This record gives sequence, C-alpha cells and structure tokens, in this order.
Amino acid sequence: MATPQDLDRADPYRDESGRTLADYPRPSVAVDTAVLTVAAGRLRVLLVRGSDNSQGLPGTFLHPGERLAEASLRALRDKAQVVGLAPRQLMVFDDPGRDSRGWVLSVAHLDAVRADLIPLTDHSTLVPVDECPELRYDHTAIITHASATLRDAYRRLPDPWHLLEPGDGGVTIRDLRLLHEQVLGERLVADTFRRAMLPGLRRTGRVRRGTRGKPAELYRITGR
Repeated sequence: MATPQDLDRADPYRDESGRTLADYPRPSVAVDTAVLTVAAGRLRVLLVRGSDNSQGLPGTFLHPGERLAEASLRALRDKAQVVGLAPRQLMVFDDPGRDSRGWVLSVAHLDAVRADLIPLTDHSTLVPVDECPELRYDHTAIITHASATLRDAYRRLPDPWHLLEPGDGGVTIRDLRLLHEQVLGERLVADTFRRAMLPGLRRTGRVRRGTRGKPAELYRITGR
C-alpha cells in the first residue's frame, strides 16, 4: 500500500489540459455545528461569542489530515467547552459569497441533546431558534435548516434525538406531547398526537401515580 511519502514522490495527477490539482483555485473548508436543545419551553440553539464580540455557531476550518467529524468536535470543545456529542452531517453550504473572508464552503453539522448536557460559559448562550439574530457566514440559514430537520423528525417519531430525561418507569403520552410542542413551537391536539405516536411506543403495564386525576400509563419508546 502506498504511503503519503510515496504519493509525495510520485508524479502528480494531471488532467487532459496538463494541469495538476494545485493549478486550480480551491476553497477553504469550514465546519459549523448547530447544537439544538429544549430549554425554558423553547427550541434553542447554542451560540458562541468570538473575539470580535460577534455571535455565531461553534465552527472552525478543517485542518490538514482531519476528518470533518473531528473538526466539529474540536470546535465544540475549544469554542463552547462542550464534549461528548456526536454531530451528524447536515448539508454543505456553498454560496461563493457566503463568507466575506474568501471562498469558504461550510459543511454544516447538527446535534440535539438535553440542555443539561450543554455547559454554558461567559462566551456561550442558548437562543430561541425562532428569535435568532441575523448572523454572519449564513449561520442563520444553517440554524433554519437544522431546526426544520429536527422538527420533521419529531413530527414522525416520539423522541428520535433523546431529548426527554430518561426515567426508570417510562414516559407518558403527555410527557411526549409537551416535548413535541416545545420542539415544534405549536400546540398539538392530544388525541391526534396520541394516535400518531402509539406505533412507536410499547406499553410497560405500569402507571405514574402521584398526580391529580387518573394515573397516567407509562410507555417505552420502541428501539430503546
């Protein structure tokens, strides 16, 4: 198997015009990550404040020999002091004019976690996604797309991103409905919601007591 040193010594690839890859202009590659959560009854996104006092998503430029996922985790760690996440690639934002610093592609990532897993610092904050200020580098568009992706998942499944606090006994339909209302930013009809979610739940045979009214049946989310 060829080593990187072997490749460096080999004749460079040339296309039909005789040019090498280095002869073509190339964009820089950035990685920006939208970390979403539910806090204070709203769907929110993690923003960090830079050295110029501007807000934006935790992001960085891709380093030589680095994978995109590694760059995302590095930016979360270094700029937001957040560790232990597993962001997923969302999409590439490639408008040539998206970054005033030059030609920069952004490979946007998304993660959604419980708010207690996001330690806030003097340089980070959680902002409602529907009240986000206009941000540089089309970060506002990234947040809009990330929020839509998350909300689409919650319209179809009970808790695909594990935003509910885990409990030994299970969850109630009401627990799930309140979470969905916060994620979606809208009120939901209880009976319609119950029918939509039941295929993704299994009964535990137990109920939650200690609240007013009839004890609430507890469910496990299928696949957990």
